[in-house]
Amino acid sequence: MVDYSQMPDNKILCVDMKSFYASCSAVMHGLDPLECYLVVVGDKERQGSIVLAASPKVKKEFGIKTGSRMFEIPNDPRIKVVEPNMATYLRISTEITKVFHRYVPKEAIHTYSVDESFIKVDGAINLWGDAHTIARKIKDDIEREFQLPCAIGIGPNMLMAKLCLDLHAKKKGIDEWTYEEIPEKLWPVSPLREMWGIGRRVEKTLNSMGIFTVGQLARYDLKKLEKKFGVMGNQLYYHAWGIDLSEIGAPIMEGQISFGKSQVLLRDYKEEEEIKHVILEMCEEVARRARTHFKAGRTISFGVGYSQDEFGGGFYRSRTIDQPTNITMDLYRVCLELFHENYEGKTVRKISIALSQIVDDREFQLNIFDLNGWKKRELGYVVDHIRRRFGPGSLLRAVSYTNAGTAKHRAKLVGGHKM
Repeated sequence: MVDYSQMPDNKILCVDMKSFYASCSAVMHGLDPLECYLVVVGDKERQGSIVLAASPKVKKEFGIKTGSRMFEIPNDPRIKVVEPNMATYLRISTEITKVFHRYVPKEAIHTYSVDESFIKVDGAINLWGDAHTIARKIKDDIEREFQLPCAIGIGPNMLMAKLCLDLHAKKKGIDEWTYEEIPEKLWPVSPLREMWGIGRRVEKTLNSMGIFTVGQLARYDLKKLEKKFGVMGNQLYYHAWGIDLSEIGAPIMEGQISFGKSQVLLRDYKEEEEIKHVILEMCEEVARRARTHFKAGRTISFGVGYSQDEFGGGFYRSRTIDQPTNITMDLYRVCLELFHENYEGKTVRKISIALSQIVDDREFQLNIFDLNGWKKRELGYVVDHIRRRFGPGSLLRAVSYTNAGTAKHRAKLVGGHKM
């Protein structure tokens, strides 16, 4: 049993904007987000383009959701298909955050994503009323000023607020969970993937252990979970009890920090040389992200997803090197090794690259076998500086100007999509 009297008991709001991209686009077209039939796709010119967002009615009546393909959208005259306007979405998200500042200081706000935020309201209760009252004020402000719907979950910690949002508040508008309600509201949850933090792969493993509900997970032997999953087993166990010790601004699930990029390609890639061009571009991006935080990593992970036309599938492999790196060509060399060892010659539609086992990149270990290593490291930071000053498309590798390259096209995008 867990002694909840020793656990954090705050008032945390988790605010989620309903179908944010679709709702914003609906308002921009003079439509009611909750009543219209609207779908946002990456590129209307490509039938295989991914659905980025769908209005609630499209989701409910047609089963179209984020990740569906454009060719899956029914030919129904009521459905309006639009392309994204990422710059506007980001601007609206920033303005919505300003609404939160009316009720709490910036230290009490954690922006989790472009459409989801956590707000700690303990210190504002004497000014504005209880957590429910503050949630209602925020919801009314957003709907009145932006005509956008939202849902708000309330909990004693960030995890509980998020679970309340996902499992109840999205249907009710505003809801609150307490520790005492965990056996009644959280433990019956099944399938396990409905609980935040549990994906299909972990769910499958838990099912094989005879765990099918969150309650069964909470009552499972902690040592066995830790033996099976390591640190994650400890997190799974305590999350099943609703325990989360993280503070506002910290990630809900502490874990290995990594830098990565996953890209669904604009078309099928069949030629190895073309695939390598994209791999090099993506290594450049992953290395840049690490350098932006002055970090380097020892473990490089590389994955490929095959086209659905060839029944999907793929692989994901990792390799750890001796010295931490954030040099593009170091990542590229390892990714090519993994590619040649595992590639089956099929058509490629998705590529993923990640850099983990992260360390600070404030010092450099000289290597007698690579006397120019420090020059390669500094070159990366110089290139980053040029791109920050003159734009991401100001300095590209030659492969980006080939038919296989994607970086030149993506340099014109915001958040990976049209502005």
